[in-house]
Amino acid sequence: MRSARQPGTLILLRHGESTWNLENLFTGWTDVPLSERGVKEAVEAGRLMKEAGLSPSVVHESLLLRAIQTTQQALAEMELSWIPVQRSWRLNERHYGALQGLNKQQTAEKYGEEKVKLWRRSYDVRPPDLERSDKRHPSHDPRYAAMPPELLPSAECLKDVLERTLPYWYDAIVPDLLVHPCVLVSAHGNSLRALVKHLDRLSDAEVVELNIPTGVPRVYELDGDLRPKVWRYLGDPAEVERRAAAVKAQASGSKSSST
Repeated sequence: MRSARQPGTLILLRHGESTWNLENLFTGWTDVPLSERGVKEAVEAGRLMKEAGLSPSVVHESLLLRAIQTTQQALAEMELSWIPVQRSWRLNERHYGALQGLNKQQTAEKYGEEKVKLWRRSYDVRPPDLERSDKRHPSHDPRYAAMPPELLPSAECLKDVLERTLPYWYDAIVPDLLVHPCVLVSAHGNSLRALVKHLDRLSDAEVVELNIPTGVPRVYELDGDLRPKVWRYLGDPAEVERRAAAVKAQASGSKSSST
């Protein structure tokens, strides 16, 4: 086991574009695959990590296909498909409740852009709940069959995501960071925002304004106390900025988003 005082590398990777992103639909816990562009973004992420000399020896990812496919494509590009992968619902995207499956632009037109922005980007305001009888509710999904019913969300705000993500950080990711020199977390915009809030000690207001680009590795060098010394995005800065701007446009329900 590595000493707890040794620094390590943590890579956060947001999945690439999904088919529902392409259709401009709220996705959340709905399980959809990567689009063709999303696959290319995942492969590019693998190339960027390989070119940077990064070699994760364990991966943590969500239970959702778009994150799983991103991991698979990136690791294949790095010739690391054999490394162990751990999955948890605690790394899932934020559950968008009754908004899941709805067109983002139409939802903004119906409820108003400010209301939709409040639901999407505020720290502690949830969208409308999804009824448990609705087939879209996670209680009807076999991958969550063993979970206590009280843990299954009907809708979440970012604060909720932070509260269910942090136990996984402490119980699973931190122990691996103490053993492995490089750990990759492949997840989603909001579960990664929750981790960044914790790592960078962002305020509630600051994390609301954070836009993590799709398919771009966010690399942290951690000290012996697992606090960030430095962090950086890999790849062309102009492309990173373009993808971050596309994420920012989500708040208005406009086209080209990844949730």
